Amino acid sequence: MTTSAITASGLRKAYQDKVVLDGIDLDVPAGSVFSLLGPNGAGKTTTVNILTTLAQADSGTVRVAGHDIDSDAKAVRKAIGVTGQFAAVDELLTGQENLQLMVDLSPVKNGKGVVADLLERFELTESAQKPASTYSGGMRRKLDLAMTLVGDPRIIFLDEPTTGLDPRSRRTMWSIVKDLVADGVTIFLTTQYLDEADQLADKIAVLDRGRLVAQGTPDELKRQIPGTHVRLRFGSAAELDAAARVIAESTRDDESLSLRVPGDGGTKSLRTLLDRLDEYAISAEEFSVHTPDLDDVFLALTGHTTEVSAK
Repeated sequence: MTTSAITASGLRKAYQDKVVLDGIDLDVPAGSVFSLLGPNGAGKTTTVNILTTLAQADSGTVRVAGHDIDSDAKAVRKAIGVTGQFAAVDELLTGQENLQLMVDLSPVKNGKGVVADLLERFELTESAQKPASTYSGGMRRKLDLAMTLVGDPRIIFLDEPTTGLDPRSRRTMWSIVKDLVADGVTIFLTTQYLDEADQLADKIAVLDRGRLVAQGTPDELKRQIPGTHVRLRFGSAAELDAAARVIAESTRDDESLSLRVPGDGGTKSLRTLLDRLDEYAISAEEFSVHTPDLDDVFLALTGHTTEVSAK
């Protein structure tokens, strides 16, 4: 049976007359990546602040790492690590000194070994003696996450960890996250990049106006949105005309000599479609299956595009 790293039930929070969280429920399995998505003002930051004991809910119950956040907040803080949207590194210190500072503030055994291991793990050894002010954005994010790992937390909150990073640095961070999960760490991820959630998340929750409007795996969420279709491209206008007559429910594109046929993308429906063309001796030069992506899901559920999905 899978244990839960984080559970929340009936979580509510309001600031004066503005309801920010309106009774949300969460269940984050241990050793997984859970991604919380939502447009501006959806309540993502408030949720993270409550789960990390930085804010108090008006009502509801929350357990993190098996501890109640109200009655045992100190134990919760020992079990978690938090990496904010902006790298919290001291630019006047070197990379090694930043890590050593975290060691000095934590009850860590063999501090020098921990620092050396983290510098190597995050590929920062060569730049360890350089001031953090000279680091690139990607290096700062890696150092920030390395500092979070000093206390060996089993649950890590990553708040938009790749904002502003170039594609290579983003993929490096993705690899680090995957390695952490492989080691049994639970990741609670907020991100403005839906492809990032698609790549990393085992489960996604979409928050809108303080309410959870959907939860599930990336594939489960995509299947909720209509728009899956098969695209058939033909070699001539005559073949396109013939196919359009046979497949009445299709939408044609004369410029590209293609048909768009709605369906579920499953093998049974594909076989039926191809058998139908074969019955009339019609051949398509190409066919491909197109399914909605998380951008489509986000737009359908919240009415917003991903351009405003940042916190």
